[in-house]
Amino acid sequence: MAVMTHAPARPEADYRALPGPVQDAFTALMEQADTAGTTDHFLTLMARAASLIGMPLPPSGDIRRCACSCVCGCIFDAEDPGAHVIEHGEGYNLGRVQCPTCADWHPETA
Repeated sequence: MAVMTHAPARPEADYRALPGPVQDAFTALMEQADTAGTTDHFLTLMARAASLIGMPLPPSGDIRRCACSCVCGCIFDAEDPGAHVIEHGEGYNLGRVQCPTCADWHPETA
């Protein structure tokens, strides 16, 4: 008998499924993280954002909302090997990153 193993589930959430006030609070935390002056402050904000939406914080401690031009609301591990960097955040902490699904289906460039 062959045994199939499944890939571990990616920690993800859907921004579009969040209630409006939670979306607003998540966006505010991500904006603060974008300009956080220290790594500790950045990681604290990432942990708060993940906790707010009920998503386990990935080991990287770095989450993003998919930044592609489609209507994807995926919030995901920004360090996932399948994620695609559209644009680095020059002068800021958060670059524009596509989730692994969008990166596979329609990778974008800046």
